[in-house]
Amino acid sequence: MSNDNRPLSPHLGIYRPQISSVLSILHRATGIALSAGLILLAGWLWSAAYAPASFAYLHTQLETPIGQFCLMGWVASFYYHLGNGVRHLFWDIGQGFTIPVMTRSGWLVVLFTIAMTAGTWGFVYAAARY
Repeated sequence: MSNDNRPLSPHLGIYRPQISSVLSILHRATGIALSAGLILLAGWLWSAAYAPASFAYLHTQLETPIGQFCLMGWVASFYYHLGNGVRHLFWDIGQGFTIPVMTRSGWLVVLFTIAMTAGTWGFVYAAARY
């Protein structure tokens, strides 16, 4: 005996995304991106040590705009995951659970990610010119 008129709650179409839920999903996604990037980093280091032809190919691919975009995304994932991880450490000790503080700390993590990613890539491009 089923009732087809029952709501499908909780359902994503019902709730408006909040910064805490969006940042939680992004935290998981950046963890996956960091894992994929570490596999690439390990392959790059292995090829640098044992396979010069593979290293040259991989290095050429990472210099393309798509490669640079992927590397920039990996760096942004690192800084976001770091900042949000620190935020979670404060939550672990019972600090910052009020809605205004959660919202403010969430936006601070986003600003931290943008600033650190821009600073890192600004340094990389400035250093590459010399």
